[in-house]
Amino acid sequence: MNKEQKRIIRVLLLLSTLFISLIIYLTYFTIFKADDIKTSSYNKRPNEKAYVLRGSIYDRNQKVLAYSTKDDNKDQTRHYEYGNLYSHIIGYDNNRYGNTGVERTFSSSLTQSNIIDDVKNVFFQILDKTGMNKDKVPIDRETKGNSLVLSIDHELQEYTKQKLGNKKGSIVAMNPKNGDILSMVNFPDFNPNSIEELLENKESQKDGQFMNRATQGLFPPGSIFKVITSTSALENDVNTNFYCEGQIKIGGKPIGDYNNTAHGNVDLKESLTESCNVAFAQIGVELSQDTLLKKSEDFMFNKKIPFDISTKKSSFPTKDIDKAAIASTSIGQGELLVTPLNMALMASSIANDGKMMKPRLVNKVIDSDNNVVKEFESETLSTVTTPDIANNVKDMMVSVVDNGTGKRAKINGIKIAGKTGTAEAGKNKKDHSWFVAFAPADDPQIAVVVFLENDGGTGGTTAAPIARDIIKRALGY
Repeated sequence: MNKEQKRIIRVLLLLSTLFISLIIYLTYFTIFKADDIKTSSYNKRPNEKAYVLRGSIYDRNQKVLAYSTKDDNKDQTRHYEYGNLYSHIIGYDNNRYGNTGVERTFSSSLTQSNIIDDVKNVFFQILDKTGMNKDKVPIDRETKGNSLVLSIDHELQEYTKQKLGNKKGSIVAMNPKNGDILSMVNFPDFNPNSIEELLENKESQKDGQFMNRATQGLFPPGSIFKVITSTSALENDVNTNFYCEGQIKIGGKPIGDYNNTAHGNVDLKESLTESCNVAFAQIGVELSQDTLLKKSEDFMFNKKIPFDISTKKSSFPTKDIDKAAIASTSIGQGELLVTPLNMALMASSIANDGKMMKPRLVNKVIDSDNNVVKEFESETLSTVTTPDIANNVKDMMVSVVDNGTGKRAKINGIKIAGKTGTAEAGKNKKDHSWFVAFAPADDPQIAVVVFLENDGGTGGTTAAPIARDIIKRALGY
């Protein structure tokens, strides 16, 4: 082989390597990155399809929540019928600032019409690009995109918002049997009808009003985490009988009960009923970090919860921690962080015999003639424990409301299962208040989580009455 031939081979090898690299990159991009790019709020290409009138968004009873109109210049305007009420669910769609919420996740569905309309509009685009149709042929471009039917009950959503008021925090209500989100509100929130003014005025953006606390806020859970510690204790048959003097030292660190109240001799049910930190700290140490970690991951800690809007992972420490930290973790403090949505799922899975259902915000996609284009079935997300143990935990949660720290959630004629939580938020910060519940305990129709950020009260005094009222309204009492 002469020198010239060797050069040709080297060039061919180089070109082949570049070509193969390009194929590998395009394959990777198509498989792993396409969905992210497609739904990115920075991707303005979906807005190029402006000839399709963006579809509407309805509640579960097909009440209109969002819709679009076109003016004489064919420019579209998006209308959000209830302003702030759905800011963290529906989000916004804006030509300049992209989109969020289900507007982002389901943008393709909302701008997608049927196949005939799509073919017709491609033809229109070709005419536009080539200038062949200029001032010659009148074209009807009033194609309508598909619409979404949410799982949300608008009346319950309004009532839930009324109960949260201007208290910083989050409330989620859901059907524990199929995963339907019935209401989800946060405060602070924002009005998507004024999104451009809000985003252009930095001073108006305060207290994280654009953050969906229910799905993206991470907070220490306090004693509502004892539901998971109790489940693990029952599964592993560890010692759960202790004498509570109101405080104890574990690993050199003191752990006390609320106001250092001594509960005396307590078993697991009495410990959960009175939310006894001294007992649960010792139960956690007996269980060990690995056992609690495994049970927490069954409840979707350290895992991405698949949902129709963006979520963050609740976290349980995976690096080795000492006894003092295990004790703190088992009562819902330490390095534990959770989203309110995850805590609603925790309560729902106990209500649903140990099966956690995948949360669902969008029930179906319909076309402009109300035909169902796609329907989303309920799915089991995780089996957190056996039906027997779930029922055992359920009985203990009923005792919390009947006899313990959750008495203010009682409703005459309805058996309610619940758990209170008061979480330390950090130095010089007021405590968070939590309450999780479901009802009726014998045939659960609704599960609720109430989270009040830096409320300064206790879960039993401030969060439990709010959950009670939402349950009453949802069940028609």
